[in-house]
Amino acid sequence: MNEQDLRDLFTVTVQDVLPSAPASDGWDRARRTRRTRRAVGAVVVAVALAGGAAVALRPPPDPRLAHPVAPTVAPTHADPVQRPPAKLTYPPDPLSRISGPPTVALSARPVQRALALFQPLSEEGQPDGVIRILGDDGVVRSLDVVTPAPTWDESGNEATAVKPGVLSPDGRWAAFAQTNELIMVDLTTAGVRRIPLEGYLELVVWAHDRVLVGGDDRTYVVQRDTEAASTTDLSAWHVVTPDPEAGRGAALLELVGERGGLKLQSRTALDGPVRSEQRITVDSLPPPYQVNEFYGRGWLHGGRLASAAWIVNAHISGAEGVAVLDSRTGSVTHLLDLGRDRAKGCCPVLGWDNKGAVLLRLEPAALARWDPETGEITGIIAELRGVLALAG
Repeated sequence: MNEQDLRDLFTVTVQDVLPSAPASDGWDRARRTRRTRRAVGAVVVAVALAGGAAVALRPPPDPRLAHPVAPTVAPTHADPVQRPPAKLTYPPDPLSRISGPPTVALSARPVQRALALFQPLSEEGQPDGVIRILGDDGVVRSLDVVTPAPTWDESGNEATAVKPGVLSPDGRWAAFAQTNELIMVDLTTAGVRRIPLEGYLELVVWAHDRVLVGGDDRTYVVQRDTEAASTTDLSAWHVVTPDPEAGRGAALLELVGERGGLKLQSRTALDGPVRSEQRITVDSLPPPYQVNEFYGRGWLHGGRLASAAWIVNAHISGAEGVAVLDSRTGSVTHLLDLGRDRAKGCCPVLGWDNKGAVLLRLEPAALARWDPETGEITGIIAELRGVLALAG
């Protein structure tokens, strides 16, 4: 038997022992942890990059920081399945300034545009200090005009108010889901609005000048300028953050289902019916790779969609991973295999930069950059205990 025969036999053997679907009890438990994951542990990090901005390797000459940009790298057509290096490098980056303490209050010096928010957490996963705001001028401010409370669901699960998606694409607003209300902060004036709503509200997604805010049993659409609110049957858990460049009328997508029934649903409007439904496929990946289920927030960038996922690799069903899909066809084009030796739900996607690299938490890094086309992975912010929220 030659070397190729052994490879083929090994591949078939692995596929034979993998379950056809995850154990239902295990996946039910996993789904129930979605809310608590965001507040449990000392290194929960959620990053919201303003306007899907890319990050610069060094501050520009002007004292006001420009839109950060990713390093320019010639495409090398990397393999569809990639793995992170054993140790990340950390080129200089303006976003690392969020790790320092605030030096001024928001009310004393509002931003022109925010790049990031950060909620420090204690070792027990509780808020441990004020929310920090990093402006495009490089100054870290404290959010002193309001103190958002943790969010809750009906079962009593608690999570921090800072989560992926809280910053508007232009970095001028922050929106915080609260029980029975939505808090909106104009970061350019330090003004605060409170919009009364009903229910245990936990998640926020910006869709142009509208805010989707919801929990387990309802999702509201709040108009930023008028504060008018209506309900939608979109799920705040499944809706994908739109590409800020796509405009107000762009279709809204939802990632739904589990392995064997994963789908990408498209709607023409917030209150419109499902326009199309694409089955998510993994034909571009080598066997035995599969996607069991997506978790966290999905993010659109042009025709590509990135989301964290639990995957099947050559060793286990339920490994951590990050998937990039063609949003038009539902095909998984790239997969970052993060293995099994990580905490469950360790590595949510936090947005894209404007060079087409995925921004994600990659413990112990609070924020890292992955370019699916080249396979390059670099660190942006090292260890930082808390919820690092960048906007996007």
